[in-house]
Amino acid sequence: MVKFFLAAGWLTLALLAFVTLAPIHDRPMIAPPNVERFAAFFILGLVLVLAYSNRIILITLIVVGSAVILEALQLLTLDRHGDLMDVLVKVAGGVCGISVATLARVGIAQAKIVSRG
Repeated sequence: MVKFFLAAGWLTLALLAFVTLAPIHDRPMIAPPNVERFAAFFILGLVLVLAYSNRIILITLIVVGSAVILEALQLLTLDRHGDLMDVLVKVAGGVCGISVATLARVGIAQAKIVSRG
């Protein structure tokens, strides 16, 4: 199962890089932009915690770093623009995904301890 989450995490990051840097007309539109940004990075954070459960600091650096770097790289494209508010929405989504997955892991571990107890 860990291999699945490893693949899913890195594929999610690759997909995020594509939709962030591709020409605007190639980008799929599913929901309002801020909802998409938040959800995409939420999923990235969640899946990376499931793949690398004991490396929360590394995961946080990857998620926050990729949000900042991808948004900055938009400044190099002709039809896209980097924006601080976009970065903040992406970082908030990633941190929420990391937090939900981490809290769920802790809760499940404590439930197992209590049930054995």
